[in-house]
Order: sequence, then structure tokens, then C-alpha cells
Amino acid sequence: MNYWLVKSEPEAYSWSDLERDGQTDWTGVRNYQARNCLAQMQPGDQVLLYHSVSDKEVVGVAEVVRAAYPDRTAEPGSPWVAVDLRPALRLPRPVPLAAIKADARLHQIGLLRQSRLSVMALQPAEFDVLLELAH
Repeated sequence: MNYWLVKSEPEAYSWSDLERDGQTDWTGVRNYQARNCLAQMQPGDQVLLYHSVSDKEVVGVAEVVRAAYPDRTAEPGSPWVAVDLRPALRLPRPVPLAAIKADARLHQIGLLRQSRLSVMALQPAEFDVLLELAH
């Protein structure tokens, strides 16, 4: 199993939206590095959802239910892909960016090193620390 973090502005698509929908296709990624992460996702992988811009906090755990396929929002024949996610767990309490920055165990996390990247891999230990901070 692999671990990932995806970002979404809560005004565009929030954790509550994912819970309401029960499943969604994660579309619209237009960065090659982020696309490569989506392409590596496999069913069963765990994905943390981070509310970017306004809230700046990790809010839930989703699960990949369908591996990468052509993004329906992209031009036909383009290299862009999507995956399907479903909600697995709303975190007991959100993990704000300030707490992530303050924890020395997370000093190498992609969220801090590549803050503009919308999809990134997490190390298992980083995933576990973020879950720990949510309790």
C-alpha cells in the first residue's frame, strides 16, 4: 500500500463534498509531477485530503478505488489522468499547517518542500504522524 496527499480548496471540493458524494473522480490535475503521482495510485492506497488556501489543514483519509484513467475534463488524447477516491475517515480533529511545520518528524514532507504541488507521495511514517496529530 502507498500513501498520498491531495489538495483541494474547500470552496471548490471539500471533505464534506466527498462524504456527501460517497466517491469522486479526482480530475483537473495539470502538473506533470502531480499527474505522475496520480498515475502510480492503486486501489487500496490511502490518501490524505488537505484543504488548501483558506483552511490549510489535513481533514480526512480517502481510499483509492480506481487506478488512473484518462481525465474526462482534459482534451481527448492528452496525458492527464484521474483516479477515483472514496472517503474512509474524517479525522477526529483537522491537522493545521502550523502543526505540520512545528513537528520535526515532518520536516521533509512534500507539503512543506513543494507547497504548490497538488498531489504528492507520503512516506508511511509521515502518514502515521499526521494521523497521530489528528487525535
